[in-house]
This record gives sequence, structure tokens and C-alpha cells, in this order.
Amino acid sequence: MSRIAFFDFDGTITTKDTLLEFIRFSKGTLPFYTGFLLNSPWLIAYRLKIISNQTAKERILAWFFRNTPLTEFQETCDRFATEVIPTLIRPKALSEIDALQNKGFSIVIVSASPENWLHRWTDTIRASLLATRLETRPGKEAQLTGKIIGHNCHGKEKVRRIGDAFDLSSYKEIYAYGDSSGDKPMLQLAHHSFYRPFR
Repeated sequence: MSRIAFFDFDGTITTKDTLLEFIRFSKGTLPFYTGFLLNSPWLIAYRLKIISNQTAKERILAWFFRNTPLTEFQETCDRFATEVIPTLIRPKALSEIDALQNKGFSIVIVSASPENWLHRWTDTIRASLLATRLETRPGKEAQLTGKIIGHNCHGKEKVRRIGDAFDLSSYKEIYAYGDSSGDKPMLQLAHHSFYRPFR
């Protein structure tokens, strides 16, 4: 039987939320603050639990990226993965991943951030990836709609995605790492769970 470890990404492995950092990287500081100011009623509604995490997230994604050609978006994601993500990684998290791999663990990053800017980095550390998927509008040139395919990979959706991808009964040891309430359902899957272990 094998061993597997599931890691949340934003806040657990990184020091900052990569969605926010990606928007700033791709759009610039002034548009970043302007966009969030104009969308503040939606963000307040999310904080007050009037709207869901997914609704608020789709509002932000649509504001900044709706109608962006997928090829252009992916090029920016790849630059972000190469230039910015390495500067946000917690060294203790990377050391833990390396130690687990040396013990024979499979590593899976499970993130609410879009897979577009994560997969290049996860490839470099030989980890699998389960992440939020962004919808595109078909056509001669695919464009982002601002919507998420299915559900945001957050909370119970992390558990569902893990269950779809892995038969957990075949693993003798399951580790899970997270830093927020959205990770707690995933942490409950594990034989050994770690909450905010790298701070």
C-alpha cells in the first residue's frame, strides 16, 4: 500500500494569496486597487455570508479577465509561475514536500486557485494537481468567460475532487496540510493532519 499527502497551496505553501498576486502581476497596481474598490460591495456581501465564495470569486475573475484570449492568459500564467510563485513559497513547506517524497509519498496540491498558474510549478516539484478550472467560450480563439467549471475547489469540493481522483482505501498513510476553514474537510480525510504547520 502507498502513501499520499495532500497540500493546500495558498497560505499553506505560500506566504500570500496567489489570486491577488496574479491579478496585480497581470493588470498592474492601479487597476488592481480600482477593480477591488469597485467590486467592494460583492466582497462585503461574501464576508457577511450573503453570497458564496464561488459567486464572489467569479465576480472578480469576470471583472479582470472576461473575454481574455486563453492563449494570452496562459502565457501570463506561465510567466507568473516562473517569476513570482518561487518568491512566495515557504521554505519549510518545500522541505516537508521533499522529505515526504524521499519517504515514498505521492504529493498532491489541492487548491482553490486556478490550475492555469499552478501546473507549471507543481510539475517542477513532481506533484499532482487538483485545482479550480476556468470556463472558456469556444470559438476561433477560446476566451475566458469569468466563470468556473463546476465548483470552486474549496471546502467540501476539495474532498469530492480527491475522492474522484484517488481510491483512499489503497493508501496506508494519508497526510493533509492546510491553513484555513476551507481546508478542514480535507484535513479530516487524513490519518495525520497539520494546520498552519509552516508559519
